Amino acid sequence: MNHLTGIRTVGVPVTDQDRAVAFYTETLGFELLMDAPLPQFGGRWIVVAPPGAAASIALTPARDDSPAGVDTGIRLSSPDAEAAHEHFLAAGVETDELLKWPDVPPMFSLRDQDGNRLYVSQE
Repeated sequence: MNHLTGIRTVGVPVTDQDRAVAFYTETLGFELLMDAPLPQFGGRWIVVAPPGAAASIALTPARDDSPAGVDTGIRLSSPDAEAAHEHFLAAGVETDELLKWPDVPPMFSLRDQDGNRLYVSQE
């Protein structure tokens, strides 16, 4: 029997959860799925995700053992990476160069307000 069946949520450490919610929902267009007090964790349990996505991101409070400003390794998908790249540049998001190679989907990386790196690749 396989006891693990998927990836549900990936944690991203942030220094200001309210500011992170605004960035992920307003700038990236994610939906706020959960925002619950979690005092023993030093903040709230906040979960966001692109509309209809199976996996989500938990915006967790940064701590000494889990600082903000990491390469999350999270790969997001877009139907049009070039248009997304232009959109995020125009919105003032710290966005790297759009990479294009033969036979490879266009891709780029961006960073949230804490410097956490996310990647965007064309579907």
